[in-house]
Amino acid sequence: MADRAEVVVVGAGLAGLACARRLASCDVPVTVLEAADRVGGRVRTEIVDGFRCDRGFQLLNPAYPEVRRVLDLRALRLRPLPAGVVVATDGRRSLLADPRRTPPARVPQAIAGGLSTVRSPGEVVAFVRWVLDDVRARPADLLATPDEPWGQALDRMGITGELRHEVLEPFLAGVIGERDGSTSRRFVDLIVRSLVRGRPSVPWEGLQAVPDQLASALPAGTVRTGVRVTAVAPGRVTTPDAELAVRAVVVATDPATAGDLLGIAVPATRGLTTFWHVAQEAPTRSAELHVDGDGRGPVVNSVVLSASAPGYSPDGRALIATTILGAADDGGTEAAVRAHLRYVYGADTSRWQLLRIHALPRALTAMPPPLDVRRPVALGEGLFVAGDHRDSASSQGALVSGRRAADAVLGFLGLPVPPRPPLDVVHVLPPPSPMKAPDAG
Repeated sequence: MADRAEVVVVGAGLAGLACARRLASCDVPVTVLEAADRVGGRVRTEIVDGFRCDRGFQLLNPAYPEVRRVLDLRALRLRPLPAGVVVATDGRRSLLADPRRTPPARVPQAIAGGLSTVRSPGEVVAFVRWVLDDVRARPADLLATPDEPWGQALDRMGITGELRHEVLEPFLAGVIGERDGSTSRRFVDLIVRSLVRGRPSVPWEGLQAVPDQLASALPAGTVRTGVRVTAVAPGRVTTPDAELAVRAVVVATDPATAGDLLGIAVPATRGLTTFWHVAQEAPTRSAELHVDGDGRGPVVNSVVLSASAPGYSPDGRALIATTILGAADDGGTEAAVRAHLRYVYGADTSRWQLLRIHALPRALTAMPPPLDVRRPVALGEGLFVAGDHRDSASSQGALVSGRRAADAVLGFLGLPVPPRPPLDVVHVLPPPSPMKAPDAG
């Protein structure tokens, strides 16, 4: 490894790769050092017996502006999940879906599911008003509203019945990592807006395709994996084997590592665990996310991911991704999850094969109020930081923070900052035909 570098980026997750890519596009020599054996950070995909298991159930929303600016969405061959959720309550499973984006043949089922699950017309009116307000608003307007815990906001809006407790809370728990209503109302507003305006998807070849695409746009030799950075200081980056003299360094790691290297405050994080099971036959014909409105066990959500993304399964068997709150990979938890899934799907789960468990104690950066999506990225003396903890806990936040850090580096080096790239056209493949499987409700 050379003992000098213009700019070093520590970490090859989305933020670090986006930062390096912008610097390289401005002809700034940049080196990315990644401790793992592959790029991606928290956005990784394991191949297990031919099945694609993302490191934690994750979706990419192609409606995010920064996603459209920096990614070739057509090349990712995005597979959208249906715009709906199946709720298990009182021993039955009901589909609640956006009728505008539901196949005509399933609209009556969605309407019937809504009528059977939601019994408070006033709560429905309040919910629709909330969603429409979020969808019509600009992100800047949502960020300018007074902030509070989102649970208190729902109380104030009158969203306090079955729709909230049986649908919204379990549905959003997998996105924000909590069910206690403590997350910033502004952040939840942004999530609701993006979910309604976009089509959350997975790439055909797994989420790993996203960081791989970002890395492929960099000059050969830019990214060096298997290199752990032990210390950074103004003008210096230290690894176990060398000390590099640099003009600027960007730490684009997880919050805890960034705190250790830079001495900055470490935000709270939330843990999630994803269980990957394989079933000979799918437990349901529904490709929607499944939740338990009765809260009878640890499962936050579950989905037959291969129903929407056939590329995740090598042989046509069903790949099921199930998420719980917290980090737990012990056998007792898996047994509890399997038992709970029997109720969620109304199907026998005893013969399912456990493929992989991803227990992630720092899966998400907590977003408490008041939400600040423009935390400083320039720390002085040529030190910079990037990551979703500087913006918002999403792929949008990670990519934006990478661009912001790169622009700050350009300014530090006395170079012009180019305009933001134009938005790409969103390319999403149509959903596959409904799966042939026993009807579990």
